Amino acid sequence: MARPARRTPAGAMKAIVIERKLELAEIEVATPEPLPGQVRLRMAYGGICGSDLHYYQDGAIGAYVLREPLVPGHELSGTVDLDPAGELEPGTPVTIHPATFGTPEVGIEDRPHLWPDGAYLGSASTWPHTQGGMSEYLVVAKGMVRTLPESLPLRRAALAEPLAVGLHALELAGGVRGKRVLVSGSGAIGLLTAAAALAAGAAEVVTTDVLPGPLRRARELGVHGMIQVGTDELPSMAYDVVFECTAVPAAISAALDAARRGGIVVQVGIPPNEPRAVNLAPLIARELQLRGTLRFNNELDHAIRLLDQDARFEAVITHEYPAERSVEAFRTAADSDASGKVLLALWH
Repeated sequence: MARPARRTPAGAMKAIVIERKLELAEIEVATPEPLPGQVRLRMAYGGICGSDLHYYQDGAIGAYVLREPLVPGHELSGTVDLDPAGELEPGTPVTIHPATFGTPEVGIEDRPHLWPDGAYLGSASTWPHTQGGMSEYLVVAKGMVRTLPESLPLRRAALAEPLAVGLHALELAGGVRGKRVLVSGSGAIGLLTAAAALAAGAAEVVTTDVLPGPLRRARELGVHGMIQVGTDELPSMAYDVVFECTAVPAAISAALDAARRGGIVVQVGIPPNEPRAVNLAPLIARELQLRGTLRFNNELDHAIRLLDQDARFEAVITHEYPAERSVEAFRTAADSDASGKVLLALWH
């Protein structure tokens, strides 16, 4: 979609735009027309992600700084509005794989999400920025579209992208069946990672958080135990696999200490692009494996199947706002004690 502008052209649509730090507005932009190989979607729901919050609150996430107005949103569901090729019927329910893959690179041919020069919906990592999907309509390449089972509500389907992030972390850990699992941080990604671990047959899933609200939501998902950081003791060398979902230095150190000898720690939370103090002694003393994870590859299809099979995942959604109350929705999403996943109903 073209860079947002404050005008009302013929065929205009509404969009939510982060104009700069702490400035969020509903504006009108030209309704996009699909080219060959593209599809126009009528958006239904958009989930507010941590990266969306950072762009709103800080004007940046990590090294990616807002340099122009940005339509946020990559956790999306909707229906087909127009397929010029006539292959997808109008009204077909869909979600979106938000990545456009870049240039293949030797050694990572099977991991296109790591290829350089890629793009992601609602991201300032490219110039011009890659506009997201918190708008009435969105045009994407047909290969990014995933059709949904009729039995999967569009509201729950908006969780497919963040659930795929958790599933990719499980994949990088080598699976969790029969294993003792710790999830550090019980925000939306942590909750979905914990729920995915339960569905994947983990023997035990324990979650942590500094706040009681996220731990209550973890209990509703059926985890085996909750640890409130600062109140409860986190056992040392107790877990086969640890998923660290906060990127807080103290939490990363605690995650390493919680892993057993020879265990695996997967860093899911995205730390700032700056030096931070972390205790790496357990990494050496116990011969741990510390693995980074970036978004996901092809786990979106698995996420759709899980969401269709298990309504329990919907418990991660705590708030739904109409698009006209987007500022309130972003403020609610910033309150991690009161909210899990916050959705915007995008005019349709």
